[in-house]
This record gives sequence, C-alpha cells and structure tokens, in this order.
Amino acid sequence: MMFQNIEDTKIQLEKAGYICSESIATVVFLAIATQKPVLVEGPAGVGKTQLAKAVSQALGHKLIRLQCYEGLDEAKALYEWEYAKQLLYTQIMKDKLSEILAGASNLSEAVDLIANQEDAFFSERFIQPRPLLEVISTKDTSVLLIDEVDKSDPEFEAFLLELLSDFQITIPEIGTKKAVKIPIVFLTSNNYRDMSDALKRRCLHLFIDYPDRELEFEIVRLKIPQIEKTLIKKLINTIHEIRSFDLKKKPCISETLDWAQALVVLQISELSPDVVRKTLNVICKYKTDTDLILDNMDVISKKAGL
Repeated sequence: MMFQNIEDTKIQLEKAGYICSESIATVVFLAIATQKPVLVEGPAGVGKTQLAKAVSQALGHKLIRLQCYEGLDEAKALYEWEYAKQLLYTQIMKDKLSEILAGASNLSEAVDLIANQEDAFFSERFIQPRPLLEVISTKDTSVLLIDEVDKSDPEFEAFLLELLSDFQITIPEIGTKKAVKIPIVFLTSNNYRDMSDALKRRCLHLFIDYPDRELEFEIVRLKIPQIEKTLIKKLINTIHEIRSFDLKKKPCISETLDWAQALVVLQISELSPDVVRKTLNVICKYKTDTDLILDNMDVISKKAGL
C-alpha cells in the first residue's frame, strides 16, 4: 500500500490518529515516493516519533525502532553473536571431534579438517539481529525509526551515512547483506547537537514546530472527543499564551492532551484562572516555569479570554 498523493497522505494519517499540516504530508509523500529518508527536527513532544508510528499504521508496515543514546555503537545497532549458542555448539563439536579427525593421517591434515568447521561458528544461525540488521533482512517494506539520532556520537552518525546511502551492511564473518526491500526511514532530532551536513544531504528535512491554534484544536478534538469545544478553545488559547514566555520547557501537544484529559477526569467544563492554577503542574515540568506562569496569571488570563 502507498499514499496516492498529498491529500491522500493527510487523510490516511488522520485515520491513523495523526492530524498533520499540508507541509508535513508533502514531505512524507515525497520521501516515500523518492525512497529518501526524512530527518524530522523540532522541540520535544511535537509528534516527531508519532509521525513514524502513524505512517507505519496507515500503510500497514512493520515499525522497527532504534533508540539512540550516547555510546551507541554499530554492534548494538546491527547484530550480536549469541555466544551461549556458540558455546553449546563447541561442546557438540568436542563430542564429534574424533569423527572429524578420523580420516587425518598427520597433524597438518587434522588442522585443515578442524579449520573447515570454523565457519559453522560464525553463521547466521548464531546472529541475534538488532534493528538495523532486522530492517535490512525483512522481506516486506518496513518503517525504520532512528529516534533521537542527535544523542548518538558523531562516529555512529558517520556509520549511518553508508547505511542510508546504499541500504547495505557488511558482517565481516559472513559478507555484505543488501536490503531485501528499501525501508521508509525517519530520523528524529531534538537539537541536542547539530547534525552533519553529510547526513542532511541524504535526507529530506522536516521541522515540526508547535501547532497553530486551528491544528491543535483538531488534534485535541480527535484524541479526546468527549471534551466540549468551548473548553478546547480556551485551553488552547491559554497554552499558546503560556508558550509565549521564556520557559525552560514549553508545553507541547502531549502536555495539551494531558491537560485536556485531566479536565475531563475532574469534570471541569469551564476554564478559569483558579482552575489553571490548580492544574498547572500537568503542563509545567519545572518549578521555575510554574512560578513564572503564576506570577503572570493575570496577563495570561486576560489574553486567553478566561
């Protein structure tokens, strides 16, 4: 299954629970059509990871996720040898050693016979695939999510360049494996560090910012349909006013949804300054941010129409 055009991309993603702008739908459609990876950047919590999940769900493709972190290396991302199984095989070999050496007339021939068995220790039966080998080996098109790539080391980023260029990997003991199907690739970044120009050249770039009021309204209405429309509007107006302050962490769409859900649970139908004060910890994650908003509550309430 493929997206037919940009409008179809928006419709199918919405069916998968992801409401997006036309610019997002355009990049997703082009990336899939041209088999280019997408580097998705933006603040934490704006839906970068969820976009890859929605594409996977909308197209019916398996999602394979690689979570990046400092110190991640090729072995942890590609494959590992199952040493316990290799050790078990060694024990079996010991029992069969006399049979293998039965035809040897001298030491040189015996060594050659043993050497002929060494490939059995490093075959695919002893490999434990990690996300990158899994995505290369899968017979059907899959969605590869390389999450928070900015947290990985530059050396690992350099390794990704070869993978994203040729969609193949080399296992020294076995050889080169090319992708059976070219995957749909999303890389996400929270701007922990700048990505290299080489990586950006290989990808289509997509920056997802905080949604505008109209888009955020549609997202809340889709995710939490039981909340009243008038309450959604006041909630979103308040969130946007709060985001205008210089906070350590501005509330993102996930906090908006958490706040809306909290109001539903509390059976609150009218947003007032007092309600905002009592539920502010749902959207503010640092005391300094909470104090700043409380100090400016009168201004926020007036601009938000509370």
